[in-house]
Amino acid sequence: MGRQYFHLHLVSDSTGETLIAVSRAVAAQYQEVSSIEHVYPLVRSRAQLERAISEIEAAPGIVLFTLVEPELTERLEQACREIGSPCLSVLQPILGLFQAYLGTPSTPRPGAQHVLNADYFKRIDALNFTMLHDDGQEGESYEKADVLLLGVSRTSKTPTSIYLANRGIKTANIPLVPQVPLPPRVFELKQPLIVGLIASPERIVQIRQNRLLTLNADHDTPYVDKAAVAEEVAHSRRLFALNQWPYIDVTRRSIEETAAAIIDLYKMHRMQFITQA
Repeated sequence: MGRQYFHLHLVSDSTGETLIAVSRAVAAQYQEVSSIEHVYPLVRSRAQLERAISEIEAAPGIVLFTLVEPELTERLEQACREIGSPCLSVLQPILGLFQAYLGTPSTPRPGAQHVLNADYFKRIDALNFTMLHDDGQEGESYEKADVLLLGVSRTSKTPTSIYLANRGIKTANIPLVPQVPLPPRVFELKQPLIVGLIASPERIVQIRQNRLLTLNADHDTPYVDKAAVAEEVAHSRRLFALNQWPYIDVTRRSIEETAAAIIDLYKMHRMQFITQA
């Protein structure tokens, strides 16, 4: 049986990131079904909403929305009833729970989660730092990092670093290359949490082979030799154990799961500085 498709309309008065994240998390549970996403961001006027409704009418499907203005919400729900498309406010159940617990209604503010506050600028600063310190660059300022990731090639160091940066954590990463020692300054670092990333040799070889295919490069190289890769992984394990650096096996972990584990380690790492103060 072939894959099935359905239209998924995401209507937001902000960037739509919340809807995209939630809908994709749910859609991932359906292996034989894929959504055709229609995203309508920054819908804050009746005219903008009507344009979205016209597209929903042309391609009926599931409608998810995050609209805080009651008039726009009512109009969208009415239109969906007429079209025959099921619709759901993703925020409303959570807002209702908050209101019941806090005993006070919310104040509608479209896009309030994207206000330029201190946390926003912290994330931007972390992202800038992380991009500058990717793949062993700018080594003289590693001490300013919150987290330093080490691992052989294709252990998801860069995407994990970027994910952590989006959580406000300044992250640097260094590749472990055969016959190339780590910079001596790494062993003298005090501020950053140093975490190793490992994966099974089979998984690393698979990813590297795919990369060579995209580059149209020669496959006759130790880079994809299973025995050589196994030695790379074994050497990284010994390095982490010798220096008592925690490490995470990313073979079956998503980037989000790896980052969550690192964040937990980072919280414990920061507690050491607090207790010593």
